[in-house]
Amino acid sequence: MEHFGITVGDPCGIGPEITLKALKAHPEYQDQAILFGPLSVLEHYNKALGYGFSFHVIEQDEKPREHVVNVIDPAPCDFSEIRVGEVSELGGKIAFLSVKAAIDAALEKRITAVVTGPLNKEALHLAGYEYAGHTEIFAEFAHGPSYAMLLWSDHLKVIHVSTHVSMRRACDLCTKARVEEVIALAHKTMRRVGYERPRIAVAGLNPHAGESGIFGDEEIREIMPAIEASREKGMDVFGPISPDTVFLKGLEGSYDIIVAQYHDQGHIPLKLLAFDSGVNITVGLTVTRTSVDHGTAFDIAGKLVASEASLLKAIEIAKRL
Repeated sequence: MEHFGITVGDPCGIGPEITLKALKAHPEYQDQAILFGPLSVLEHYNKALGYGFSFHVIEQDEKPREHVVNVIDPAPCDFSEIRVGEVSELGGKIAFLSVKAAIDAALEKRITAVVTGPLNKEALHLAGYEYAGHTEIFAEFAHGPSYAMLLWSDHLKVIHVSTHVSMRRACDLCTKARVEEVIALAHKTMRRVGYERPRIAVAGLNPHAGESGIFGDEEIREIMPAIEASREKGMDVFGPISPDTVFLKGLEGSYDIIVAQYHDQGHIPLKLLAFDSGVNITVGLTVTRTSVDHGTAFDIAGKLVASEASLLKAIEIAKRL
């Protein structure tokens, strides 16, 4: 049986809760999933939710057991140490070590994909891990030649030229080489999930896609040459299209995926349309990784009201990839 991994994320947030809810909602996942996170926290939520799961901690090189929930616990702790609903150094440490353990398992072919629960960037930094987020951790340890963040929903699919950088830096990163690279990643990923000839729209960087150079010339110097080069390779690419209309056209079905030039350009429409069900995918790496598209939700952590919808969608997409 093939297995996939789920990292429970920051144990102080909703990750452990929604992980168990996902397994309860889809019992077939119980034998397929390996959880990466603290056993003590999973046992706490198992009891609080009244689920009655039996857990088995996998030791080094041991194979997963059947009819139990298999767990790899890279940073064992007592639940009394966990500050539910708060940013903490321990939470950041556990979240990072869980992700690293899952990446290692994927590289060793023990799991076929990694589905990540939410972590908190401040907690990650408190623990001494200076990463902007999951995408950058996977980029370092999964060793792909190029990568990009892709947000997936039933309504809209968006891939990003740049993500966790300042707006000033994002403008510098909008180069012909990078835009062409992201178009290729979009094309390859969409084909993997069944789109025979994906229609790829490319958003402009500037208002009105530069208005023929009046509001900026990045479209002329960098984006259009990348589009033309991609077309020459046989891809269906359109643009650059004004950012204030391209997402509406995508929503209406004119395009299968949209290349956004920076973080908020792509995240705002996606989260507006699918905040609870969107999926974050890191594409282009040697490890298949999908994730919930929401945060740790410290404000509701421990209250047992968090929704597992995004996690279930992330699992579904990971299995398709």
